[in-house]
Parts: sequence; structure tokens; C-alpha cells
Amino acid sequence: MDLRDVFAGNLRRLRHAKRLSQDDLAYEAEVSRSYLSQLEKGAFYASLKIVGKVAAVLGVEPAELLKLPERKGKGRQR
Repeated sequence: MDLRDVFAGNLRRLRHAKRLSQDDLAYEAEVSRSYLSQLEKGAFYASLKIVGKVAAVLGVEPAELLKLPERKGKGRQR
């Protein structure tokens, strides 16, 4: 999985969990809404500076935005 897709999915999930619109998150993180939209689509790579800004607004550690999704059924093998 491309890291852009991981970041995009986590960004969307965390933004929705905080009940923030793209406009609100973009404003608080001091980035344009169109740039944020492209990040959420996985079209652009985010710089570390942007990862830090977005994480701060979302109230999470930057690493949370880069975590790979957990596999379903993890721990049970037959």
C-alpha cells in the first residue's frame, strides 16, 4: 500500500472523528482547502511540516497519520 493512501485514509478518518470539515481543518492547519482535499484523495505527498500541522489540529501524534491499517482477523490463524 502506498504511504499516500495510508495518510489519506487516516486523515479522513481522524477528521471525521473530530467532526471537522475540510475547510475548518485547512484553516486551522494554515493550508488551502484544495491542498487538503488532494491530500485526502492521496494525490499529493505531504511534507513533514504539513503532517505536523495537521496532527496538531487533530490532537494526535504525527505517527497516527502514518499508521498502517490493522488487518482483519489478526491473531487467529487456522
